[in-house]
Amino acid sequence: MNVHQRYATGDSLAARHGLWSEEQIDAAARVRRIAEEQGLETIRFSFPDQHGILRGKTLVASEALNCLDSGATITTTMLAKDTSHKTVFPVFQAGGGFGMSEMQGGADVVMLPDPTTFRVLPWAPTTGWVLCDLYFADGRPVQFATRGIYRSVLQKLADRGYDYKAGLEVEFHVFKVEDSKMRPEHAGQPGEPPSVSLLSHGYQYLTEQRYDQMEPVLELIRRDILALGLPLRSIEVEFGPSQCEFTFQPTVGLLPADLMVLFRAAVKQICRRHGYHATFMCRPRIPNVVSSGWHLHQSLVARDGGRNAFMSDSDVLSDFGRHYLAGLMTHARAATVFTTPTINGYKRYRSYSLAPDRAIWGRDNRGVMLRVIGGPGDKATRIENRVGEPAANPYLYMASQILSGLDGVDRKLDPGPSADTPYETKADLLPKSLREAIFALRDDPFFRTALGDEFVDYYTFIKNAEIERFQAEVTEWEQREYFEMF
Repeated sequence: MNVHQRYATGDSLAARHGLWSEEQIDAAARVRRIAEEQGLETIRFSFPDQHGILRGKTLVASEALNCLDSGATITTTMLAKDTSHKTVFPVFQAGGGFGMSEMQGGADVVMLPDPTTFRVLPWAPTTGWVLCDLYFADGRPVQFATRGIYRSVLQKLADRGYDYKAGLEVEFHVFKVEDSKMRPEHAGQPGEPPSVSLLSHGYQYLTEQRYDQMEPVLELIRRDILALGLPLRSIEVEFGPSQCEFTFQPTVGLLPADLMVLFRAAVKQICRRHGYHATFMCRPRIPNVVSSGWHLHQSLVARDGGRNAFMSDSDVLSDFGRHYLAGLMTHARAATVFTTPTINGYKRYRSYSLAPDRAIWGRDNRGVMLRVIGGPGDKATRIENRVGEPAANPYLYMASQILSGLDGVDRKLDPGPSADTPYETKADLLPKSLREAIFALRDDPFFRTALGDEFVDYYTFIKNAEIERFQAEVTEWEQREYFEMF
């Protein structure tokens, strides 16, 4: 029985609940054909968790194909973990800490593949990979699954007649592993990070010499990223030691978020196999390091005709674009929980550092949070948000942008004039810590309405658990500052 016949008979989770589109049904048939033609031995079922990290199971190819449209089960505790992979919800109490019997006791949910995302991994050529969505056994989407949240936001946008278009500029560091720290005493939660050395000294921004120093590992990454079918545009050496940036052609809808999740996972896996360590941590604890950012270029495109809704015939932005821009500014502080979700990421917001420190916009100015690029009649007119860190969950980052921007459109908000002196302009300062960002989210009721109390409470619970663990640690700074003095 082929996938179309099986789907038509209702003999699968996807069919019983109408969870696949015609495009996905056709893609599933292609998956089966590719698996057979290329002799795949395993297929990885992966889903992006609350942190934007891929989790899942590896199935032998025959079993993966058998359950392609019915999915594979996975424990709900995956949704209860903080960044140390510790379960921070009381999953064995009534309701599992979520107030839901379905989440109690480490019960299962179903990873249902989205066959349109299927790829064969170039660095593991007998291995297929497919991105999954989470559903309960009765076909209901799991409300804490961030890809599903983003999809629902995209649907609301589509109902207004627009698609979300985004291009990614992602900075990260690549080091040579000197000691992988794999002795038993290095295990833990989290375990000891590897000892590393630099690939370049940095500080020669965009020089060919520094690029050539890093070219061997950058070429490994480039080759496999293109083989994955990702729309890579450029490879650049950044300002800091062992720092680089990859940029991608703009894509639409779910694709840019899926692209970011796969790119991060691919880079880390490719590098590790060749003795390198890649990190998307914003500011690694390395001497002379420079923070990494994730610049998100965005616009809205009319579904009917494809016109860029931000383009003006006479100004830098249309009225629609200006209102959207104002919405991003209005909710910038509350949105930092989603754009900068780690404790470490707030160490990037420094004045005069090519990183923003306040909620302002400017025309082609790299010191502002929101850099407007384009002009009259420019079909590439867009807003570049420079606030994000490369560790952000892309589904939440992009959802927060759409929701904030549309609120500005609905309320016809005015962004005010361009800020030409970004670090001197009076404006709301961005939060200085993750704790302050959570307070900003609490004080702005917008996201509670837009995303729902249930999800906001869930997400901030996890973030507060991380903060409490951090606060309980005695840092080297404290030891140096107080141990001898007092």
